[in-house]
This record gives sequence, structure tokens and C-alpha cells, in this order.
Amino acid sequence: MTDPTPVPDVPETIATYLRLRGLKPSAKTWKKRKRLVDDENQPFTKGRDPGTLGDVLGTLSKDAGWEAVLSREDLVRQWDELAGPDTAKHSEPVSLEGGLLTVKCDSTAWAKNLQYMRAVIVTEIERRYPEAGVKDVRFVGPDVPSWKWGPRAVPGRGPRDTYG
Repeated sequence: MTDPTPVPDVPETIATYLRLRGLKPSAKTWKKRKRLVDDENQPFTKGRDPGTLGDVLGTLSKDAGWEAVLSREDLVRQWDELAGPDTAKHSEPVSLEGGLLTVKCDSTAWAKNLQYMRAVIVTEIERRYPEAGVKDVRFVGPDVPSWKWGPRAVPGRGPRDTYG
């Protein structure tokens, strides 16, 4: 068997393990490693408490770049809170392209009244949903048939000249 005298620099548990395995501990090969202290992995330190689900989802959406898309969806879903319940009964957002929010109204009268309130509505949208990227709002009346088709429509009297 091996020499039962322990080496003074080797911890007793290591020496016992090596003795049982039939190996001889040597002081030259055994060095106690200094453990690097990593504050992030230490228990009971700041930032180690579990986060809330809302914080985790907020971080996930920010890292994935979903903030703008989610903000636009919130704007559409919460239009009645933004515009007010009476106004929301007569209007609804239909598109958001290039910073221009298009809102369709029940009548041209509602579209005109909301046009007068456009500055207040845009300010409120930018305050509540800054990530949505809304720079302007356009209010349109109900759909009516149009004789102008496509981007190359020629200005003028149009089809009224051909009737009669």
C-alpha cells in the first residue's frame, strides 16, 4: 500500500480520497485554487431576486424589437380610451403607415370635428404610445365610390363629361 502519512498542504478530504484510490498525494501538484468571486452568481446579492412576469416580457419585447409593433396594436385596441367612448363609437383606426394614422369615421361631420381636435389627439398618442411612431392623423369619412383610379389619375371633370 501507499504511505499513510498525510501531506500537510493537502486537505484531509482530498488526502483520504487519494489514499482510497491508491494514489499518493503530493504537495507540489496540489494547489488550492482561488475561486474567482462573481457578484452576479453570488446568492443574496442585489439583482438576484426573481423578476415579475411583466418585467421579463418587457425585456423580451425590447430585446426582440417588438416594442413598436406592440405599441401600435395597443393604440388600435385602446382607441376608445384614447379618443373617448362617444368618439370611439363613431370612429376607428384603420391603418398606420409611415407615421400616418388613418381613422375612418361614420360621417363626414365626425371626420371634420375630429380634424379640429387633431393636435390634441396626436399629442395624446405621442404621450401614451411613443414607440408607435405616429406623427400625424388623417380622418376620413365613410367610403364613397370614386372615379379616380390609380396613381396616374388625371385631374379634371372626369366621367361627368361622358354622360348625357
